[in-house]
Amino acid sequence: MSNPVFFTPAGTLGHVNPGSTFVLEGPEARHAVTVKRLAVGESVDIADGSGSRLTGTVAEAAPTALTVTASEVVFEEQPGIRLVLVQALAKGDRDELAIETATELGVDAVIPWQSERSIVRWKADRAAKAHAKWQSVVTAAAKQARRAWIPEVRSILDTGSLAKAVAAADLAIILHEDAKKPLRTVLEEFVALGAADAGTPQEVLLIVGPEGGISPREVTRLSDAGAVTALLGHHVLRSSTAGPAAVVLASDILGRW
Repeated sequence: MSNPVFFTPAGTLGHVNPGSTFVLEGPEARHAVTVKRLAVGESVDIADGSGSRLTGTVAEAAPTALTVTASEVVFEEQPGIRLVLVQALAKGDRDELAIETATELGVDAVIPWQSERSIVRWKADRAAKAHAKWQSVVTAAAKQARRAWIPEVRSILDTGSLAKAVAAADLAIILHEDAKKPLRTVLEEFVALGAADAGTPQEVLLIVGPEGGISPREVTRLSDAGAVTALLGHHVLRSSTAGPAAVVLASDILGRW
């Protein structure tokens, strides 16, 4: 069974070597000691959310601090092809469910999208609070999945800004029920063009609309910017399901799994 993971701020593991000790403090330490009830001698991982992972054993468990003796400190590289879920805001917390599941499945970043048909709106003070909530959701999901990397939650985009992101991406895919080409085919063609052997990081955007669907005008605008439409099976998926399903298929075809 894998070790439980607790997060420490990025960069704080840089000075730790095998045999040395690291003290985890703050809310994560309290969670480890009071909720998980970790005791001296138990194995644990400490990750900084930016790829560094310490594996060790608990040397001391105080109410506000967990002291760990390191047995190994490694840096986990990111995949050569990064998956970014562009998730339209959706009602009923379905957007949060989507990014939570996608994080557990290995997505590298998420982008909240204020699409034309999104009923939910991030405005003024709500935008900052909602963004923080999304970051909290993916952090908790990364912890659950024992990840060393916490996905980045990028700034919210409207369709105009998303079109610019599409133009800058190596591949942008609109998941759409009216598409003619299967998602598998689009991804296999991308691999055939040498994406996996490019030598530089590649980024694939997976674009999911709200429960009302992506408007024809948005499809046209994003397609004009370079996006391609793809069909993710024969059934219509909810906004909370499409993104994670696409992450699974892409992770397999792109050699990430």
